[in-house]
Amino acid sequence: MRRRGPTGGVLGEGCVVTEEPILKLERLQKVFGGKIHAVDGVDLEVRKRETLALVGESGCGKSTVARLALRLTAPTAGTIAFEGRDITKLPQWKLKSIRRRLQFVFQDPYSSLDPRVTAGASITEPMFVHGLVGFGAKRKAKAGELMEKVGLSARHVDQWPRQFSGGQRQRLGIIRAFSVEPHLIVADEPVSALDVSVRSQVINLLQDLQETVGTAYLFISHDMATVKHIADRVAVMYLGRIMETAPKETFFSAPHHPYSQALLSAVPSSHPRRKRQRVVLPGDPPSPAKTPSGCRFHPRCPMAVDRCRNEVPELRAIGKDHQVACHFAAPNPLNVNELLPAGSTATA
Repeated sequence: MRRRGPTGGVLGEGCVVTEEPILKLERLQKVFGGKIHAVDGVDLEVRKRETLALVGESGCGKSTVARLALRLTAPTAGTIAFEGRDITKLPQWKLKSIRRRLQFVFQDPYSSLDPRVTAGASITEPMFVHGLVGFGAKRKAKAGELMEKVGLSARHVDQWPRQFSGGQRQRLGIIRAFSVEPHLIVADEPVSALDVSVRSQVINLLQDLQETVGTAYLFISHDMATVKHIADRVAVMYLGRIMETAPKETFFSAPHHPYSQALLSAVPSSHPRRKRQRVVLPGDPPSPAKTPSGCRFHPRCPMAVDRCRNEVPELRAIGKDHQVACHFAAPNPLNVNELLPAGSTATA
């Protein structure tokens, strides 16, 4: 995968972009109904022109983080800074100009397009809202131009969403987000609803557009094969908190948090006869309405001691750009870099 650097140069595979973050979340919290801690003290940053993958089990709070970052949901506490500006409490009318630079790609391509609006009108709607295109022939021509950028024909601008396949609809959703040239796109499971044969095409499209425009991604996924292909850095989330953040190569070769090791050990090996240790976690994640004391992961952690049950671990640096929220970093990091087959659809 190729990346454009801050001065236009090409960054190599696995390089980490070191610019100031375009999005910074600090001590972010979201409590629903006064007792459900969906997000609890999240510290996270997305840097310019990079892809940060946010991974974890279903229900851990990934999608809530996405909605908070976009200010589609108001946080209970904490701060959200976009391009150095605190947008945590900005009123909606002030957020309008910011939303041009901060866009969303939805998970479900079938419900993200209005069935009563043609494909061309749908993908140019953000441009119309921000005054970048008007009515009539010019808007229709712009829609055709955008559709051709994602491999669709300009002749189909007047077709209805129901006339497109799932992969084509997701392409429409992606180019709609890119139409206003955003600086950051939050993509919430953008390929999970697609057939395996279409996923790689959509992922390659996202990478090609990123290289051309320089947009950063907060990419939410539970598919480790996709994460390995697209991410620059990885953040692991469990029960509303961040457990580990690391550059992609570090994460896949030497995960330190026991939860990260368990996630990666579940990925099927491309060598069926190769023996490796599977980390099987007991039980299910606790309810966010009744979170454990101390470390959130301690009820399922094979390394847990009394300190883990009583003291909340903070994210601490253990290497270059590598942080772990664990009192005792795992002594034998699991090397799974060669165990993840290209094109695998394994999930953790």
